[in-house]
Amino acid sequence: MPFSAQPPASGERYALSASLDNARHLSSLLRAVHFQDHATCLATASGLRVTVEDAKCIQANAFIQAEIFQEFSVQEESVMFRISLSVLLDCLTIFGTSSLPGTSTALRMCYHGYGYPLMLFLEEGGVVTVCKINTQEPDELLDFDFCSTKVVNKIILQSEGLREAFAELDMTSEVLQITMSPDKPYFRLSTFGNAGSAHLDYPRDSDLIEAFHCTQTQTNRYKISLLKPSTKALALSCKVSIRTDAQGFLSLQYMIRNEDGQICFVEYYCCPDENITEAEL
Repeated sequence: MPFSAQPPASGERYALSASLDNARHLSSLLRAVHFQDHATCLATASGLRVTVEDAKCIQANAFIQAEIFQEFSVQEESVMFRISLSVLLDCLTIFGTSSLPGTSTALRMCYHGYGYPLMLFLEEGGVVTVCKINTQEPDELLDFDFCSTKVVNKIILQSEGLREAFAELDMTSEVLQITMSPDKPYFRLSTFGNAGSAHLDYPRDSDLIEAFHCTQTQTNRYKISLLKPSTKALALSCKVSIRTDAQGFLSLQYMIRNEDGQICFVEYYCCPDENITEAEL
């Protein structure tokens, strides 16, 4: 019997319970934000958000909508806990990262509430493994206060365009400079590495650009060391939305389509590295 069809044990009431026919759908998204050992999980009726932060400069969020799960139940308005992301990924891939054709690892995830472990029931080929992962008090998360009403510039790009850019630009550079403008050069990526300066321009009518909404010229620099973790999500994605607000905070929102054609999102927020003077441009 699939986990999604199994009722909870008599008298047991979980703050969070969820089932997936294919655990790989969850593990691939979590790997896309796995650049620190610990993550904060927030479950609401709309789904699960897994947040990872580093140095209060970068934040990554993986959004797994409730519809992705075969069963998803949250008994409270929200359920929040901190967990070792490394251990969670190890458990999710306990049967290996690649299943035989036609087979998959089914997952049932249960959490009683504050102070209890997260319980995973994983089944593949009739073999069931139970994992209990200790949870912790969640940290207060950084609020980038990044909302759609504050967006100054937004470009939606096919992911292959950004993958090619990262392959061509000089990653010995400490920063990636991003210029977004209603006028030429429209969208420019620049690096300043050992081999000198390199620029990659995208015209607004490029086949790779699906949407172009720029209201003012902005040039900001971001530490490449902070942006590198987002390349995991880039590798999985089909489209990326690149947005900036008036302060130069950067949002990279990756649209990821899983094996079943379902859409999930991974978003990275990154603060600008420094202010750039006119003389440097």
